[in-house]
Amino acid sequence: MSGKDRIEIFPSRMAQTIMKARLKGAQTGRNLLKKKSDALTLRFRQILKKIIETSFVTLDEAIKITNRRVNAIEHVIIPRIERTLAYIIAELDEREREEFYRLKKIQEKKKILKEKTERELEKRKIAGEVTEPANLLAEEKDEDLLFE
Repeated sequence: MSGKDRIEIFPSRMAQTIMKARLKGAQTGRNLLKKKSDALTLRFRQILKKIIETSFVTLDEAIKITNRRVNAIEHVIIPRIERTLAYIIAELDEREREEFYRLKKIQEKKKILKEKTERELEKRKIAGEVTEPANLLAEEKDEDLLFE
């Protein structure tokens, strides 16, 4: 045996008795520690199992809440927004048609007014009334050139 594998001690009967007692104590302590280690390992696994179960329950609840939100978005919010967009488009189209109709009516009234003034001018020319030349600077408003 090498010196590294043993404790440095003087060989005697008393040293032998002390070493046997230390060995017995170490073995007993080892056994106690081994039992305690096994018990703690078992308890750790039980606690870990409970933690995992709790995590699964919490995760399941979170998934259910998320699914409810997704369903609400798919079946309530998105259709409501689509219907609102359809309503806005319909209203804008209706306004555009009304504006077009209004502009056509204005154009028609201007045409009738222009024809009326031309007839009056023709009547004056036939009757021999003298008309003054038009003064462009004295006019208060410009004619709308877009709808003539």
